[in-house]
Amino acid sequence: MSESSRSALVDAWVRPEVRALKAYHVPPPADVVKLDAMENPWPWPGALTSAWQQALAEVALNRYPDAGATELKQRLRKAMGVPEGAELMLGNGSDELILLVNLLVAGPGRVVLTPAPGFAMYRIIALNSGMAYREVPLGEDFELDEAAMLAALRDAQPAVVYLAYPNNPTGNAFNRETITRIIHEAPGLVVVDEAYYAFARDSFLPEVLEYPNLLVMRTVSKVGLAGLRLGLLVGHPDWLAELEKLRLPYNINALTQASANFALEHRAQLDKSVADIITERGRLAEALATVPGVVRVWPSEANFLTFRVSPGQATAVHQGLQGRGVLIKNLHGSHPQLSDCLRVTVGQPGENARFLEALTDALSA
Repeated sequence: MSESSRSALVDAWVRPEVRALKAYHVPPPADVVKLDAMENPWPWPGALTSAWQQALAEVALNRYPDAGATELKQRLRKAMGVPEGAELMLGNGSDELILLVNLLVAGPGRVVLTPAPGFAMYRIIALNSGMAYREVPLGEDFELDEAAMLAALRDAQPAVVYLAYPNNPTGNAFNRETITRIIHEAPGLVVVDEAYYAFARDSFLPEVLEYPNLLVMRTVSKVGLAGLRLGLLVGHPDWLAELEKLRLPYNINALTQASANFALEHRAQLDKSVADIITERGRLAEALATVPGVVRVWPSEANFLTFRVSPGQATAVHQGLQGRGVLIKNLHGSHPQLSDCLRVTVGQPGENARFLEALTDALSA
């Protein structure tokens, strides 16, 4: 087949909205201080690593995993405080759960609505699932614009609204009363995405059954288990029963189930690392605000900090940090409200110190 014939087939059969997309870019691993992906920087201590490896050695890889992940669900119910009467479903990361929610309600003219700037995958997955996508700009200090959100609900009649709480990439937790009004006014589902719940002061999970249209989504990625790709969705059994029809069999593999069960048996280690990150977040925010050339550091209830540098400097600073062995996220260009902004994951004390030193050098270069 000629190159032109192949190109013609691609043009003819690939959906236009997919052709227009750019794939989500993940920088390749490198020998740098990696503070770009909101990961927990503390690995398992040696003794626990050995015990975890032993647990994995006992997994029968010639057999399919538990299709319902029964034991893991029970552990997660207890660890997360899932309300009695609520049901939960596990996904291969939050991304799979977002896709399943969209597929549940997708149809001609159906809309996904989110505030922006927000999690990039909301837009990508909406378009991948054949839905229209609409953003509502955040207000001052990245707070929800309640009037604009309510107007968008009336105008777009969205099938699903995604609200990251706290928000990524800004780090703030939206006003709770505003979210409550959005849930009441939304004609379809509202998914409160609590990926950073462990670092925040509030949650909608305890009230998930109080609203007929609310689902709460979480992940274990940010608390130290990013490599497992394990997310969970909680809501009324009526919604979850419909979603289960779309979930592919055996979506949570046996090694993930065994690893997550082991981690939840040793939850104290995860809790300690979360507490350490919260402490380091405060120290890093204070120090970052004193660096010459840093214009603004926004308060955060997540495990990262978003900050602004002088106009036109973000890309040069980002590249300067890479040249000095530190990788963070360049937000400049991703959304108009994020001009000149960068985002740094809270690392271990030594990593944070190296970042601050490299940032000071890059800004003074």
